[in-house]
Amino acid sequence: MNTNKKRRTSLQEIANLIGISKMTVSRFLRDPNSVSKPLQLQISAAIDKLGYIPNKAPDMLSNAKSNAIGVVFPSLTNQVFADILKGIEKVTDVRGYQTMITHTGYSAEKEESRLRSLLSYNIDGLILTERIHTPATLKMIEISGVPVVEIMDSVSPCIDMAVGFDNFTATRNMIHRMINKGRRNIVYFSARQDQRSIIRQQGYEKAMEDAGLNPRTLATKEASSYELGARFLHQVLNDFPDVDGIFSTNDDLALGVLLECQRIGIEVPKQIAIVGFHGHQIGQFMNPKLASIHTPRVEMGQIAAELLLKRINGEKVEQKVVDLPVEYLDGESI
Repeated sequence: MNTNKKRRTSLQEIANLIGISKMTVSRFLRDPNSVSKPLQLQISAAIDKLGYIPNKAPDMLSNAKSNAIGVVFPSLTNQVFADILKGIEKVTDVRGYQTMITHTGYSAEKEESRLRSLLSYNIDGLILTERIHTPATLKMIEISGVPVVEIMDSVSPCIDMAVGFDNFTATRNMIHRMINKGRRNIVYFSARQDQRSIIRQQGYEKAMEDAGLNPRTLATKEASSYELGARFLHQVLNDFPDVDGIFSTNDDLALGVLLECQRIGIEVPKQIAIVGFHGHQIGQFMNPKLASIHTPRVEMGQIAAELLLKRINGEKVEQKVVDLPVEYLDGESI
């Protein structure tokens, strides 16, 4: 039986911290506007400080296993996370666990809100994607006592357990492959500007600097898309007409670049080499095949779920951080 879950912060503890009645706190939780603005701020601060989590499960189940885990993704439309979920559910389905899935839109504040809701259902464990969390999120996780696995990165500091790959080294190695094929004016295309995109940018810059070349990046907080890749291509052709290679933070951008090159008559890879990240199947059926870095997404989901269920069931976890290899696909576009 899981003995990790801790006693949750009560409404009375929040009330005592501020010096108000439990009823006032309860009223605030139902409708924040039912109390004064100064009191709203006081109660909100107390909730964050104490890591209060609502309890939507019956009280008699508050210390029992729910046989459900929470999975928090930054996006539900990105194929990367659909593949990871396949891996997670390969494990949870046969072990009789449900997955409760939510997404954050790459926002740490939204993660905090969604996590509070997930934890209120008394889940047994969490799989998280991002590494940057608000103080309130970290406090809630600490108070809940549930085990946590963070995915997509095997290098950045983690709360407890992690399964992923080295984004920096994977990118640096692929840029070296491009340079070894004679590319000198390589530009990095980045979308979302999430932590992993920034780490990949650092890997790109290190490879360029090691070779004595000038790194150039086009970045936006917009979501990645084929259209963005095409737009970035025109921008780089205007700003850096000597470009002979483009490395994109994901395959969506890279495919947008490749399709637009074909539309306007730029020969790939003769004039411009194009590389993506993640190695989605669609890129391998393009003509030319897209060069990319294939990431072990299904395997990552499986291992993350296995680690989590071990910890939930009181089994010893020998390796808390699992670093998975990536595969470099040269395709036909470099």
